[in-house]
Amino acid sequence: QVQLVESGGGLVQAGGSLRLSCAASGRTFSNLAAGWFRQAPGKERDLVAGISRNGVNVYYANSVQGRFTISRDNAKDTVYLQLNSMKPEDTALYYCAARDSSGSYYVPVASYEVNYWGQGTQVTVSS
Repeated sequence: QVQLVESGGGLVQAGGSLRLSCAASGRTFSNLAAGWFRQAPGKERDLVAGISRNGVNVYYANSVQGRFTISRDNAKDTVYLQLNSMKPEDTALYYCAARDSSGSYYVPVASYEVNYWGQGTQVTVSS
């Protein structure tokens, strides 16, 4: 079983930055594709960004393209999400996600593709 623990959420003003971290345990991290999803009150859980096992392939939602950056450090069993130029509409509960993957370049882009979820970390952007 894989455990995912997020950290780094908080309150930030519009235009500001945050860095989210997700520490994984219970499985060889380099065998997991990973991603970040978010869910605002009353809305569905949607993909923010995904990254392949080897870190080569990444995918971003249109709404965050150019502002957010996903990365991973397999030596530290950690995936990161750098959030820049933040907007009030970025306010949500952010979830770390992972999937067992036999493909080195596979990137999860939908919640039904996810095997493991973190507990979530709140990000609030004030205007």
